[in-house]
Amino acid sequence: PHAHRGAEHRAPPQHPWVMALGRHEEAPAPTQGGCKGFQGVLVGRMRPSWSTPLKYMKEISPYFKNSSAGATVSWDPSPSALQKRSSPLLPPRELREGRTVPLKMCYVSRKCLPADPEHRYLEVCSADGRLALFLRAKDEATAQSWLSAIQANASALLPRVKEELRAQLAGAGAVAGRDIKHVGWLTEQLPSAGTRNLLAVLTEKELLLYGSLPQSREAMGKPTHSYPLIATRLVHSGPAKGSALYEAELSFALRSGTRLGVQTHLFSLENPRDLALWTRLLVDGTHGAAELVQEVSTACTWKGQDCTLSIHIDKGFTIFTTEPGLSKTILLQQPFEKLQMSSDDGTKMLYLDFGGPEGEIQLDLHSCPKTIVFIIHSFLSAKVTRLGLLA
Repeated sequence: PHAHRGAEHRAPPQHPWVMALGRHEEAPAPTQGGCKGFQGVLVGRMRPSWSTPLKYMKEISPYFKNSSAGATVSWDPSPSALQKRSSPLLPPRELREGRTVPLKMCYVSRKCLPADPEHRYLEVCSADGRLALFLRAKDEATAQSWLSAIQANASALLPRVKEELRAQLAGAGAVAGRDIKHVGWLTEQLPSAGTRNLLAVLTEKELLLYGSLPQSREAMGKPTHSYPLIATRLVHSGPAKGSALYEAELSFALRSGTRLGVQTHLFSLENPRDLALWTRLLVDGTHGAAELVQEVSTACTWKGQDCTLSIHIDKGFTIFTTEPGLSKTILLQQPFEKLQMSSDDGTKMLYLDFGGPEGEIQLDLHSCPKTIVFIIHSFLSAKVTRLGLLA
């Protein structure tokens, strides 16, 4: 067996709008009517002051139903379209003050502020991040029902979102290996104890993270973070020891080897189904990326000589030199099966021990060795999976 020794409350979001579903302490007593399960709606515009004026609206059903059954609902309805479909009970001024959040790739969560021991709140954000709402239901069961309904309808639009993103990748001249496997929202737990929502796009070779849904080829080509799957691995999935269960129960952690060292990210999700899905996709994605890439090479110095280290998933390790006009000269070649130990200094040195008479091989990679270290582990894990030794 091979081992490697390595040197190794969330702030209140500044959302422009807040909605409270249910009876609010400062609200006038609602009259009968409105959406089933709710007593009314309070809509208020956030201002710099903590004293926020709220407007009570007793009837909100015109915002959710069409004038004719079976009519197609636009993802981005215009105010004029909303006016035509709506009940005449609300005057134009109140219609203008309403807010519509398209379900196309919207973010919805129950882990939001304000803190509520009864867990009655929902947070719903548009895909572009420009509109965010806090919704309060009358009880936890109603909040969960709305969460499930919004998630189900948003998921129904996911195939179309994937097709749009694939078209953007193709239009940007994407190379092979970037077919989109999955798209979804992740909540990153930041070291500062805050959180941020990231849209994760999983391709055959990469994990791309965006602050919002890319709307153009240019935006698609500029993710907030991009991690090659072959140099990324899942190190945790499930409850985090020592953390509050409600925050850490549905989370997973990723580590990526980069030229700047190891980067670690902790993400949380809304339900066990999504956690299981992302866990499986990331593990399978790392193995799939290793099979697609097959081989990586990097410049190095060995015994004072400039050369190249090549690592192939089937052929193993090869150190060679290449002179202009001449064939390459192999200095050392060893299969993965001979590797007994690997380690690094976290700065530039990689140590490989194949158990031969030459002892431990010391390679100067001229930069942080963590990327190569993670790739070695990915190749080994993919080879073990081939043998059916991992579930």
